[in-house]
This record gives sequence, structure tokens and C-alpha cells, in this order.
Amino acid sequence: MVACLAAMRWALDHARSGKGPAYLEAVTYRMGPHTTADDPKRYRDDAELEQWRRRDPITRLEAHLRAAGELPQEHLDAVQAQADEMARQMRATCLGMKTRPALAVFDGVYAEPHSGLERERDEYAAYLATFEEA
Repeated sequence: MVACLAAMRWALDHARSGKGPAYLEAVTYRMGPHTTADDPKRYRDDAELEQWRRRDPITRLEAHLRAAGELPQEHLDAVQAQADEMARQMRATCLGMKTRPALAVFDGVYAEPHSGLERERDEYAAYLATFEEA
């Protein structure tokens, strides 16, 4: 994370000084499966996963800050409590959301509806009707 921050600061200074854009490549690793139907053990072994787990930038930065005495446990506890509360609020909001009618995807898309919009709406309505129970 520290190296990324330094690279981004360099790129920002580079661009702001009139030297043009810069390209930064960040190599990442997906720790979990792609989906709930994916089993990553089919194409990578535990040793590979452990190697990348040891390289986790967040864990490494946390260890660095703790060793430097710059990350007290009280701060981590407060951040965790704040994150837990945010997650609770987000879950409650998501569970309380009202689903719009499917055909509402056509509403407000264009300032002035184009000639094919009504046809597209009708085709989509016909498609949706194939899922209705008789």
C-alpha cells in the first residue's frame, strides 16, 4: 500500500507539472472464489493462497503501523465498531428497498423518447409475460 501511495503521488505530480499522463499497473490477487458456484481449489492449491495471504497489503500495513506504535487497539476497535454499524445500516436499507416494476427501466432514460422506445418497451413486456403463471 505504501508503494502504491508513492507511485500515485509521483503520477499526480508528473501530470500536474505538465509532463502528461502516467500509467500505473497494480497487480492484484483474488483471494476468494469468483462466485458462490466457484471452487478455487480446482485450479490453485493451498500453498499459492497462503503465499498471497502473506503478501496482503492491508495486513502488512497494519503490522507495520502496530510495530511503529502508530495503530493503537482502541483505534482499531473504534474503526471495527463503525464498520459494523455501517454494514448493519446497509443491510437494513437493502432489505427495506422496494423493487420498482420491471418496465420502469425505460422511464427517464431519454430527455426525449426516441422512435423505437415504445417498441422496445412492448418487446420487453412480452418477454416478461412469458414468466407469468397462467
